Amino acid sequence: MQAPTPKHETRRLEVLWQYDVLDTVPEEVFDELADLAALICEAPIALISLVDEDRQWFKARVGTTLKETSRDISFCAHAILDTDVMIVPDATKDERFKQNSLVTEKPKIRFYAGAPLITPDGHALGSLCVMDKVPRTLRPQQEQALQSLARHVMTQLELRRHAKELQQTKREHARLRKELDQARSAVSRLEGQLGKKAGARRLG
Repeated sequence: MQAPTPKHETRRLEVLWQYDVLDTVPEEVFDELADLAALICEAPIALISLVDEDRQWFKARVGTTLKETSRDISFCAHAILDTDVMIVPDATKDERFKQNSLVTEKPKIRFYAGAPLITPDGHALGSLCVMDKVPRTLRPQQEQALQSLARHVMTQLELRRHAKELQQTKREHARLRKELDQARSAVSRLEGQLGKKAGARRLG
C-alpha cells in the first residue's frame, strides 16, 4: 500500500531540495549517526532516508548496499506523515506492508522503526530508521534515543545547509568584488584617456 501524500507536499519537496543533499557522497557524521542508531536499537539495518518526489534516497546506510528505492514501497514515506516514531512490529501482519516487495522478497523486512527528520518549519524530509528481519519492537529508551538521534541528524543537515549558503555568499562577494575592481580599473583607464585628450587639445 503506497503512503498517502503529505499535506503541503509541494512545499515539502521544495524545502528538501533546498538542502542540496540528495545524491551527495557519504559523510562521516551521518554514517556515525546511522551506526549509533543500529547499535542502540540492536538492529542489523539502519538508514538515514530522504523521501524525494518518486524515490527514497539513503544519505547513510548500515547493513544494506541499497542506495535508494522507489517511493511506492518506502516505509519512510509512511513515517513522514507523523511526528512520532512509527513502529511496525511485524510487517507481514500490517495491511500497509504485507505485500511490499521489501517484505515478501529480499531483504525480507519484518520490523521497522522510523523517526521523522523534521525541519524547523515543520516539514518531514525523511526518517532515521532501523529495521530487522525478525518481528520485534523497541524498548521505550530505544524509541526515545531514536528520536533524539533523528534530531541530531536534522541539526547536521541544518549545519550543512548553512555552511553551503555561507560558501555561496563568500563566492558571490568575491565575484562582486572582482567586478567592482574591474569597473574601477576601466574608469581609471577612461579617465586617463580623457585626461590625455584634454591635454592634447590645450597644447594644440
